[in-house]
Amino acid sequence: MKKLSLLASALLASAYACADDTNTNADVQKADSEIRFTAERITLPGNEGMGMLGGNYLININKNIQFGPAVYGAVTGKRGGFFTGGAELSGRYEVMPKVLAQAGVYVGGGGGGVAMVGGGLMVRPHADLLYKFDGGTAGVSVSQVRFPNGFIKSNQVGLVMSLDTNFRYSPVSSIGKMLNIDDRGGMGFDRIAVTAGAYKPASGVADLGGVPYTGKIGYAGFRSDRFISEQVYWGIEAGAAAKGGADGYAEVLGTVGAETPVFGDVKVGARAALGLGGGGKLTVGGGSLGKVAVYASAPLTKDVFVALEGGMLRFPDGQFKAKFATVQLGVELDTHRERGEARTVRGMEWGFSGAYYPKAKRYTGTEEGVKLVGFKIDRDITANTYFSAQAHSAYDGKAGGFSVGLAGLGVKTDIRPNSFFATAEVLSGAAGGGGISSKGGAIVQGVAYAGYDFNSKARLKLGVGRVKSLKGEFNSNIFDVTLTVPIGVASR
Repeated sequence: MKKLSLLASALLASAYACADDTNTNADVQKADSEIRFTAERITLPGNEGMGMLGGNYLININKNIQFGPAVYGAVTGKRGGFFTGGAELSGRYEVMPKVLAQAGVYVGGGGGGVAMVGGGLMVRPHADLLYKFDGGTAGVSVSQVRFPNGFIKSNQVGLVMSLDTNFRYSPVSSIGKMLNIDDRGGMGFDRIAVTAGAYKPASGVADLGGVPYTGKIGYAGFRSDRFISEQVYWGIEAGAAAKGGADGYAEVLGTVGAETPVFGDVKVGARAALGLGGGGKLTVGGGSLGKVAVYASAPLTKDVFVALEGGMLRFPDGQFKAKFATVQLGVELDTHRERGEARTVRGMEWGFSGAYYPKAKRYTGTEEGVKLVGFKIDRDITANTYFSAQAHSAYDGKAGGFSVGLAGLGVKTDIRPNSFFATAEVLSGAAGGGGISSKGGAIVQGVAYAGYDFNSKARLKLGVGRVKSLKGEFNSNIFDVTLTVPIGVASR
């Protein structure tokens, strides 16, 4: 997949974050955070312009320092499909009442859109001048976008805006205890769903090589929604191609919708979405896209639901347009519609990782090593099993634009309590871009880890395993180093 980037994984994490201060036996802590957006026009080689949007979810480490995942993507120009995902570290200081000076740096991996990104490593240092208003900030940003092992180096002035929020969680010592929930935690998403579906391109639509589409493009992804009333919600979705010869295609969108019950707990609804997408040889222009859809959902259990959706997709300044259908398997989270419900605190880990594929087969027939940076979310199902969602993007190895999105299950056990432990996980998902032979995009991965727990403040995991394309020739060992931060979250 081309960049089921860190934004999608970050949303999964915050959706599971925990509850408000009305706790009984478990402790609840709160960290201030913000959702930050940037808009700027960067200059590519040949004096080519490309509009780029950025999204960050940043948690305050202290009063002045923030850290968290971020994603950047093309929105105008002719490089639709350009995405990178990574991490942002920034600091801010009040220079006068309501005026803030901010500086930071983003480091990540990715590329795409046939841009000259080399291995995919992107660095974006910036300095911002902000006006503080009630609930957020807005201002101007001076930045440099640079691909050290590629050919892009651009200086520009852009716009930046942030919205204040908070991230609520419990310490690891509270896992297994009870909470009385009165409000959302984290970014406050009420539900999350894994999606699988297919695009049916319109008649006459061709790829970048001029070849008309004759079949369907399968894709997979995630959605997270937050209700602003009993029927109206907003959310974010991300997806990537997993079948149909469009490996490398990915999309990230914001959505608004409404739904209503019709037969008991069976609901029908409609939604619209705007965002960025591209890659996989799709004719998407600058990368901006829109969707409209209708759907029906029904509960399988108290916490789990299934939904069927159909709709249309269009790139306003590109030729690609399609109808689509999806099936969604979702989980109700820390919903605001069931206040006062006692819930058990379970474990969750946020992780940043570095991975290495020593032999990544290319479409050219060669095999070369690829280095990736990634973000992971692990959420306990039981004391010894967990669900994992991951996103990785290449930053070195002549594979700029290659990215991976994965989801699956893992098991874990203590070797020595409060110190050494072991885990193993089996994941599936989508991968593509960078010239790596992941035909169609669907991949599977299995990794075993040995780890050390630093007094429940951080955990270091060293992993070895195998990753394989289901239809392409990509089939490599994988070596992984992951540093995680464990916390407690409230379950339904």
